[in-house]
Amino acid sequence: MSFGICNLNSVAIRKEPNSKSEMVSELLFGETFHIIDYENKWFKIVLDYDLYEGWVLKNQIIEINENIYQEIINNNDHISNELVTFITDKSNRLQTITLGATLPFFKNNQFKILESNYDFDGKTKSKELSKNDIVNTSHIYLNTPFLWGGKTPFGIDCSGFTQMVYKINGRALFRDAHQQASQGEVLSFIEESEPGDLAFFDNEDGEIVHVGIILADNYIIHCDGKIRIDRLDQSGIYNVDTKRHTHQLRVMKQVF
Repeated sequence: MSFGICNLNSVAIRKEPNSKSEMVSELLFGETFHIIDYENKWFKIVLDYDLYEGWVLKNQIIEINENIYQEIINNNDHISNELVTFITDKSNRLQTITLGATLPFFKNNQFKILESNYDFDGKTKSKELSKNDIVNTSHIYLNTPFLWGGKTPFGIDCSGFTQMVYKINGRALFRDAHQQASQGEVLSFIEESEPGDLAFFDNEDGEIVHVGIILADNYIIHCDGKIRIDRLDQSGIYNVDTKRHTHQLRVMKQVF
């Protein structure tokens, strides 16, 4: 089995090995994965963080051997906490990375991927934090436009948003909303929830298709066209602009 790491800010993970295929998620800078198949110029990967599968272009990632892979995953606990920032290599070449990028072997404002050493003078996070930190991080993404499969401040979907907010604060969520709904403990009433808990919403067929982060005073932050804040009640999400309910509440979960 082969392994790999992403050294670009974000790489599309597609459903099929075709550039016109649906983007189902994104591979972010510093994330590692297993390579389980290949076809022409494509690798099929399983992302280490959430076990998500899909296809990426071979020329957008770095293939690594098992020894290097093990070294990286044992030294990759620092994550960028900057919305957007530049990193520089030893030749002073600039590269953009965004919120949630992983910084392997981070120490004294430097990190490395294979033989490439980078300078990074921004803020990082490296441990499990409080629910208040979940709320603070969620607000950084406000007004990020919706992008199916997206995970960055340049474009994100509802479950990508919740996953990244939790990841930055040291808590692991699965990739899709219906998968995330299998995690944590059920809350029966909004009054039992705390800021930082998750609320899930279903469609007419009873399928969970949406997720958001509960805020104080019956508000919720979620992705509907963009990352926005709306009201939350026992029926669901009440859009403060259109003055109508947009999503039907299915369940609330306390993940930690």
